[in-house]
Amino acid sequence: MENSYKERLRGLGKYGLFIAFFAICLTLTFLAPTFLTVQNLMIIVTQVSINALLAFGVTFVIITGGIDLSVGSIVAVTGIAAATFAHPDTYPVIVPIGMGLLAGLAFGAFNGFIITRSKVPPFIVTLGTMTVGRGLALILSKGRPISNLSDSFNFIGGGKILGVPTLILILIVTFIICSVILRKTVLGRYMYAVGGNEQAARASGIQLSTVKMVVYALSGGLAALAGILLTSRITTGQPNAGAGFELDAIAAAIIGGTSTSGGTGTMTGTLLGALLIGVISNGLDLLNVTSYYQQVVMGVIIIGAVVLDSLNQSTR
Repeated sequence: MENSYKERLRGLGKYGLFIAFFAICLTLTFLAPTFLTVQNLMIIVTQVSINALLAFGVTFVIITGGIDLSVGSIVAVTGIAAATFAHPDTYPVIVPIGMGLLAGLAFGAFNGFIITRSKVPPFIVTLGTMTVGRGLALILSKGRPISNLSDSFNFIGGGKILGVPTLILILIVTFIICSVILRKTVLGRYMYAVGGNEQAARASGIQLSTVKMVVYALSGGLAALAGILLTSRITTGQPNAGAGFELDAIAAAIIGGTSTSGGTGTMTGTLLGALLIGVISNGLDLLNVTSYYQQVVMGVIIIGAVVLDSLNQSTR
């Protein structure tokens, strides 16, 4: 009886997200006729793109047993850095993109350096750098939005290629790259090893500090990409951009099955988690449900995902 219960619980943990996602989509199709239209589905994926990119980076971090609360602030800093060099007739579009990515990678590497060298818990370190990043965004922008960006830069996050928004195309390419890193590379195997059992990973010769440095740099780089795309999409560098984004990213990863204790998680699950958040938000909007209730619903879903993860851990 106990073994049967454990098997059912493992099955729910493995397939529950897919079942919940399709059940919610089916329900919304009947309740809101405009939900299952190409235009609305495009809107959902476009809106989800920024959060999904952040969630990919957070997934890397959580798999290794860490946490990154600074990704929202990195979005702001990198967006300001990119916007500063994105004015018309100044620099080629590659310059603002490069400056934004470098800023994000440096910020993430700084997180990894402090965490590995000081042994301070990642929660505390990234909580501090979250505040530092928000302050830097205000300093660099002097507290004001940076506008008048070039058309070539604005196209990155706001254009379309063959009728498909560039945000969606970038999301697909990034998802493939992150999935390959996690599943097909030595680095990905090291991530799972470090998160699964840090002492065993050290004993097997894995350089824990190097893996963690790379993981936090990846998280910073993906947050930078999200910041660049967001700035391009809204055509303005906002110093307050990304506020609260870290919570949505962490929620997407956890809902997608990334274990809070480390060692477990997939990019497919994280993408599905981000899509689930987007579908629920869009569906509630179509049903004219106020944002206050939406926050309650999302909170309940997050708690449920964490409880399910805890039950799965107890059956192993």
